[in-house]
Amino acid sequence: MSWRTVVIRSRAKLDYKMNYMVVRKLEETSKIFIDEIHTLIIESTAVSLTAALLNELIKNKVKIIFCDEKRNPSSELISYYGSHDTSAKYRSQISWSRSIKEKVWTEIVREKIKNQSILLKELGHEEYKMLDEYYKQVELFDTTNREGHAAKVYFNALFGKGFTRSNEEPINSALNYGYAILLSAINREVVSMGYMTQFGLFHDNMFNQFNLSCDLMEPFRIFVDRKIISMDIGELDSKAKLRIIEAMNDTIDIDGQNMYFNNALKVYCKSVFDALNNNDVLEIKFWKYEL
Repeated sequence: MSWRTVVIRSRAKLDYKMNYMVVRKLEETSKIFIDEIHTLIIESTAVSLTAALLNELIKNKVKIIFCDEKRNPSSELISYYGSHDTSAKYRSQISWSRSIKEKVWTEIVREKIKNQSILLKELGHEEYKMLDEYYKQVELFDTTNREGHAAKVYFNALFGKGFTRSNEEPINSALNYGYAILLSAINREVVSMGYMTQFGLFHDNMFNQFNLSCDLMEPFRIFVDRKIISMDIGELDSKAKLRIIEAMNDTIDIDGQNMYFNNALKVYCKSVFDALNNNDVLEIKFWKYEL
């Protein structure tokens, strides 16, 4: 099972040889076994890749993320077909009832607020008590927007009363970077299981290619938040970005097992699809975050 997140940060040529990705730099040449790679991040625009390598990476369901000249994620490469039964999965996805989608989204929102509350309590912020109340107040499909109210309290507790997610500052840049990496990881799992990222449960923006992935990532945002808080970021430089990326190689508990983060995402996404297909929210397996 693939688990490595590989980052190419400087000028290099990448090509393919006998199931290895060959990384050629001026000072050295190295090889990475493709079966071990979960995500490849091309951080520098001075990197060239062969079509043969791209083809093999796609066949092995490796998520490929490209960054712009500022080294921020700007695009990703996704296979047209991630599973042998993609057509059947598409039909299944289109037939999900509104009722089950509302129930699944409700559970996702509750889990997100619960995790936010746990982090605030862990850091000694009394606002966690307010989030506990919001958790109890979540209604079907979160019609009263407890998620939005919780987010305001949560971010103000973490970063101060004047903080908003629209501010241009290092903390927001770091959060956006981490969320982008997380979204790409979720996209990989959605596509590899044969589903469409465009059709979401709650998110329904016609300009968003990843509505479903935006839904599924919500309980895991806390993972990015916790990592960034521990870093005390002054600016989002290359070292800070690498530390955020390295967090995706951590292990977490899910379904009674301790596993790499990316493998836990696979378990979680599959469980959500099982819940949607079997009309049973009890099948959802969330990662275990405890004090």
